Amino acid sequence: MTELHTPALPADFLWGVATAGHQNEGQNTTSDTWTLEHTRPTIFREPSGAGCRAWEKWEEDLELVADMGLTAYRFSIEWARIEPVEGEFSTAALDHYEAVVDGCRRRGLAPLVTFSHFTAPHWFAAKGAWLAVDAPTLFARFCGVVADRIADKITLAVTLNEPNLEQVLLAAGTIPPAFQDRKREMLEAAARDAGTATYRSANVILPEEQEAFRDGFTAAHRAAKAALKARRADLPVGFSIAISDEHALTGGEESRDARRATVYDYWLHLAREDDFMGVQNYERTVHGPDGPVAPGPDAVVNDMGSEVAPQSLAEAVAYAHEVAGVPILVSEHGMATGDDTHRAAFIGPALDALAAVAAGGVPVIGYCHWTLMDNFEWIFGYGMQLGLHEVDRETFERTPKASAGVYRDVVARYRAGAASAAPVAG
Repeated sequence: MTELHTPALPADFLWGVATAGHQNEGQNTTSDTWTLEHTRPTIFREPSGAGCRAWEKWEEDLELVADMGLTAYRFSIEWARIEPVEGEFSTAALDHYEAVVDGCRRRGLAPLVTFSHFTAPHWFAAKGAWLAVDAPTLFARFCGVVADRIADKITLAVTLNEPNLEQVLLAAGTIPPAFQDRKREMLEAAARDAGTATYRSANVILPEEQEAFRDGFTAAHRAAKAALKARRADLPVGFSIAISDEHALTGGEESRDARRATVYDYWLHLAREDDFMGVQNYERTVHGPDGPVAPGPDAVVNDMGSEVAPQSLAEAVAYAHEVAGVPILVSEHGMATGDDTHRAAFIGPALDALAAVAAGGVPVIGYCHWTLMDNFEWIFGYGMQLGLHEVDRETFERTPKASAGVYRDVVARYRAGAASAAPVAG
């Protein structure tokens, strides 16, 4: 039995789960991703369809979060639902998301809101998406409309989710040239179908457009932050990036540092302007004298074939803070595996390592496990499982896995420790 820690995480630490609208809500028909799922050819294994019916079952889902003893819920607001036609904003969609925020607060859950979790409106993609000159203005306008409703009720705002993801995948060499060709064919077909010159989307970026997208994301983040701060100056605003734990063996430091410089450092320097930095870690990359090395025979690997190590999250967080110098929110962390015993065994040691880093002085403000339930995992469809709950694809019933209980118990241990260490007024 694990002993109770002297807490390294404060009583106001945000214990949460992370979700995303398109991956759960279902029928996001006016979005770019929905379009690309139905384009021919497509790189998506299957369409998102009904998702997990979270649009209808959101209160049930918040109960699942509360039942785990958590204190925060990260979710995204779908731009395509708010502004399905350029310049036309849906009062019904705004009402829905405000109700979700209010539902969080009633249950003691801090609402952590993501304004762009990859997806965008179809019309925005048909204009060139984040490459368009007016993209920052359009995104900031959307953020402002939403903030007028909920800025005073939310705990923090994440403008963009993993704008560096394609850089991570390219640097890792996990995207074969044939896949890039199919991606290009899909985008060209989508542009033809839309009757436009280009069709672009945030998580299907072409290699030659990486830098242009980076510039577009940067301008959009700054414009969105300004719009949010104009509504509520004290609202903490940041963005999240994907960070593998780049781990160097003896002689592997040069390879590790080159990967960090290519994939992460630009974004970590940008985050110095912000109130916090979101870190999303799922794996470890080991570097030897000749570059990255394959996982060893004793390594635990996820369904992507990447090594999973409990201490990788803490290492990624420490590195991110060292460079960015701002507080860290673990906005996502988890494991893609159909074997929940691996996930259940992984959560406790990973969080203990995170707490040790926090005890060493790294300001970690919260942790969100990805994800509440098995959902639509982009090009992999419903074939990747990262949830703490199973979802019956026919009835949409949610069933907790053993890992949900493990996470609940670890959180209870830390929260009890923080409460017992709190000073008593007298």
